Amino acid sequence: MNVSPPCRRAFTLVELLVVIAIIAVLAALLLPALASARDQGRKAACLSNLRQIGIGLINYATDNDGKIPFGPKAPPFTNPADFYPSTGAPTSLISLQSGAPVGLGLMLAQQLAGQPKVLFCPGSDQPMDASAELARVGTSQAQSSYYYRHAGNTRLYDSPGSQPMPDNIQLDRLGNNRNGVPIRALALDTLFLCPPDLAPFNVKPRTHHRQRFADILFSDGHVVSRPNADGGLTVDLQNYAEIRSAFDKILKVLEQADTQF
Repeated sequence: MNVSPPCRRAFTLVELLVVIAIIAVLAALLLPALASARDQGRKAACLSNLRQIGIGLINYATDNDGKIPFGPKAPPFTNPADFYPSTGAPTSLISLQSGAPVGLGLMLAQQLAGQPKVLFCPGSDQPMDASAELARVGTSQAQSSYYYRHAGNTRLYDSPGSQPMPDNIQLDRLGNNRNGVPIRALALDTLFLCPPDLAPFNVKPRTHHRQRFADILFSDGHVVSRPNADGGLTVDLQNYAEIRSAFDKILKVLEQADTQF
C-alpha cells in the first residue's frame, strides 16, 4: 500500500509580502532606538575623554607651578594651512608644521602618554584616524578633536612688533573673558564650518555629534554636554569675508561656553 507523503503547504506570495512588511516595520521602530543608543554611547565616551584631559591639565599645572600648557612661540606665518600662526591663539592643534607639540599636545609626553587617544572624540562627523594624527606629532602638523583655550590671542599672525602673550597663565587664576565673565571653559568639541574650496589647504569642516551639542571641559575638571540648537557653539566661517576673524570666532565660542557652567 502506497502512502502519499504529507503535503507541505508553501507560503503564498501575499503571506511572504506580509512577513517582509512586518520585518520592515520592526526595523523602522528599532533603528532609531539603536542610533540613539549609539549616539549616547559616543557622548559618554567623549565626556570621559574630556574628563581625562581635565585630569591631565590639573596634573600638568601641579608639575609646572600652577601654569596651564602654553606655547611654543608661533613661527612666521607663511602658509594658510598653518593653523597656529599666532602664539596663544585658541587651537585644536596638538603639533605645529615643524612637529613641535602645541596646546593639549604638550601633555602627550607625560600626562597623556598612556592614553593619547583621549584627544579624539568618538562622535566625529568626518572620518578621523587618531593613530595617523598622533603619528604626525614630532614631524608635522596634527589636529585633535577639541578646541583648547591656549590663551586669548585673536591675531591672524604675530607681527614683529606685536606684544608677546603671557606664558604664565595660572589654572586657578584665569581671570575674566572679554565680556567680563570668569573664564571657565578650557576645551570643547570642534564644530567648524568653512567653504569647501579651502580643502586643498587642508582647511575642512570638522564637526562632532552632528552639531546637535558640544561637550565642554571646565577649569575645575568637570564636564558637561550642552545643546547647540542656536548654533552658538559652532565656528561658522562659510562666509569668506569672515575667515580673517577665525580666532575671534573660536574665542567667542569658548566665551559662550563660559556661560554654560
